[in-house]
Amino acid sequence: MTIQAVIFDIGNVLIEWNPERFYDWQIGRAAREALFAEVDLHGMNDAIDAGALFKETIYDWAERHRDWAEEIRMWYHNWIDMASPRIEGSIALLRALRAKGVPVFALTNFGIHSFAYARTQYDFFTEFDRAFVSGEMGVIKPDPRIYALVEQGCGLPPESLLFTDDRADNIAAAEARGWRCHRFEGWQGWARRLVAEGLLSEQEAGL
Repeated sequence: MTIQAVIFDIGNVLIEWNPERFYDWQIGRAAREALFAEVDLHGMNDAIDAGALFKETIYDWAERHRDWAEEIRMWYHNWIDMASPRIEGSIALLRALRAKGVPVFALTNFGIHSFAYARTQYDFFTEFDRAFVSGEMGVIKPDPRIYALVEQGCGLPPESLLFTDDRADNIAAAEARGWRCHRFEGWQGWARRLVAEGLLSEQEAGL
């Protein structure tokens, strides 16, 4: 079946997402390792991605872990430093697909308020034909329900969707529903897959 839409994950596909690197820079590796061992910051972020309030959730966790309160609040106040830099090659591919008239969606684990903030910081966040955001949907990848909601929302058959994500578990869940998938490990590999699928020429893909 012809591919009818291309779906991008955002974190580590269109922007880098590396909280550990940020904390290493801010407080040093040893302190970061202690922080992440004592406080499940990724679990906190999963709650935000599933629809919990952004600032309020982080500040609540800071109150519950007062030894690390200042560092935990950095997750809110320095969030854009964790969600950067842009992956320009991937952004160029998004724009090349849209220039060819290929519908491009986002499917991302992202909080409601953090996504709204990111839209003010990154121009390409407004360029998707449709963005499926976990916080708005109330479920996060790799739960099969989020993929079903995408199918219902776009009205396209699973086998007509081409999806890229950096996480193997998210890819496996999509493949189980019949989606075509590409494990993202760099924009060049994703570009080659888009060329192989006949969606872009090598020149259009920047190869």
